[in-house]
Amino acid sequence: MDDKNHTFSRVPQTSRVSLLTTTLVRTGMTTALAQFMLGATLGHSMTFTQAMLATFLGSLLLQFVSLGVGFAGTREGLSTSLLARWCGFGRYGSAFIGIAIVISCLGWFGVQNSILADGVVYAFNGKISFETAALISGCILTLLVVWGFIGLSWTAKLALPIFSLVVGWVFFDMLKGNNFIYLITSPPNGAYMSIGAGATMVAGGAIVGALITPDITRYCKNVRHVFWMITISYIIGEFIVNGIAILVSHALHTSDVVTIMTQSAGWLGLLSVILSAVKVNDTALYSSTLAVTNIVETLFDRELPYKKMTIILGALGTLLSVFGIMNKFIDFLIFLGVLFPPIAGVMLVDYYVLRTHRKLLDFTRSHGTLPDAASTPKIGWPAIVAWVVGSIVGFTIHWGIPSINSLFSASFSYWITCTIGNRFFIK
Repeated sequence: MDDKNHTFSRVPQTSRVSLLTTTLVRTGMTTALAQFMLGATLGHSMTFTQAMLATFLGSLLLQFVSLGVGFAGTREGLSTSLLARWCGFGRYGSAFIGIAIVISCLGWFGVQNSILADGVVYAFNGKISFETAALISGCILTLLVVWGFIGLSWTAKLALPIFSLVVGWVFFDMLKGNNFIYLITSPPNGAYMSIGAGATMVAGGAIVGALITPDITRYCKNVRHVFWMITISYIIGEFIVNGIAILVSHALHTSDVVTIMTQSAGWLGLLSVILSAVKVNDTALYSSTLAVTNIVETLFDRELPYKKMTIILGALGTLLSVFGIMNKFIDFLIFLGVLFPPIAGVMLVDYYVLRTHRKLLDFTRSHGTLPDAASTPKIGWPAIVAWVVGSIVGFTIHWGIPSINSLFSASFSYWITCTIGNRFFIK
């Protein structure tokens, strides 16, 4: 089978790309309009200091997870869905991760497509319905992803400069008409939100992107590129974009990003809404396709065509936007912020601490292959149990930051299970 996107194989060094290309793709993910909307949501419910503290705490978790799995991805040349097979979860266990990634990425596709559809409705003065706009935009976004990683790079290179220009203009326009000190010290306009909840929202807003970092870093040439790609993307996306969005929310007394962009930058703002949704949805749909093809190949020993799978998933994501996933945005972020950190915790402990399959991965990497089915565990029950334990802790214990609670409880649970109680599990 022709696997130009390396869906079922390692990415060879000859197919690796430049630091600029991977950084643009990654930064395109972290400077999405949904990121701006997250900052505006924080600013609407917290003071500037509280919101930035929540951003800092959430970003620490994201940086830790991204670097850990990102280094592994570039070393092995593998996507998250494949890497999970030899990082505790096993062949069938990785399929569960794939399912979770698909659900979350399609949810993000629906959220971003909803924002895009709102922008289109605004542009046509309500003459086109939201449902029609969502269907049209969803179809166009899906066709872009059919081009694969090259399509992502092209979209990011076009969209990122325009989005950055608009955010800069919004910030300048806000400073021109408001007292900067007042915006920093002014109270929020919306319902109160705790710092723990805010940090979990920050983590939830990008934890899926952090977990699927190997999908991009497998194209990086070395770990130094990985470090700078991730660090630059979070500085720009989490701190600069979030900070501006928080202040703008205080200035305009709203968290509605379409209103913010169009009031401040007119048609250029609307264009940034459209392009921002395009670049993030491309990446979400791309990773969904990688995950689904891994699931089907794992469970049914069948390799699905990349393009056909992309079209099917794009249709499902479009339907989510039509059915109103945008109305559950905050709940969606908190859910992701608790469910996904345990997966990363298990993978990091297995790859760097327990090193369960490192020798096998090293040997097959030197030959440019993957471990065969006979040497790959079918399902890693300790990893599945740790994932469940971490998620339960995150959802039920409200002390501290739920996303960090779920990460460390899953990591500790997995380490204990494998080092002390491993004889009670069938691997």
